[in-house]
Amino acid sequence: MNERQLRLLTAAVADALGYGGISTLSRITGMSRTTITSGRKELEDLEELDVGKVRKKGGGRKKITDKDPTLMNDLESLIEPVTRGDPESSLRWSCKSTRKLAEELNNMGHDVSHVTVATLLSELGYSLQGNKKTIEGASHPDRNAQFEYINRITQEYQQNGQPVISVDTKKKESVGNFKNEGRELRPKGDPEKVLVHDFKIKESGKVSPYGIYDIAHN
Repeated sequence: MNERQLRLLTAAVADALGYGGISTLSRITGMSRTTITSGRKELEDLEELDVGKVRKKGGGRKKITDKDPTLMNDLESLIEPVTRGDPESSLRWSCKSTRKLAEELNNMGHDVSHVTVATLLSELGYSLQGNKKTIEGASHPDRNAQFEYINRITQEYQQNGQPVISVDTKKKESVGNFKNEGRELRPKGDPEKVLVHDFKIKESGKVSPYGIYDIAHN
């Protein structure tokens, strides 16, 4: 049974028992006296609900973002400078755990658990992903502080109309007619022909593809 059916049934049995029925059913079911009393009132004036609904419109627990309207903005302010994955943002580098984010949000005056943080991140389009090779060499103890400093200076320059240049470099690739992952539109049955093996061509060598991007001016 859903919660409404259980509440109505318990209230009906309490009515059938008569005096003391609510207390008796509360002890047996563990349901509060207030809930059983609410069920009795519903029995006196039953209201048809939409199919699949167990509460009246507007009933149930309110979303935490409705009760705490600044929560989502504060969460985004915490993850924006430290989220990897988007080379066109001001800074995308390190990650924070949901527990660390929950701790920082609580320090900002919010009442939130790491489970709720995970749910909110999902609503923002984030998901659990596997590891990716991004760290080169030993990690500096102040690595995160350094990048947060860079992000702060970046935002100051952008607000003053100054250019901020992002340089993105890929791993070395052999030059030649090699197979590339991905697909492109071509006439049916006419794929582009490439070399069978990926052995480096000595005369062509390797290159490191890179791009330079002015973030503020696109």
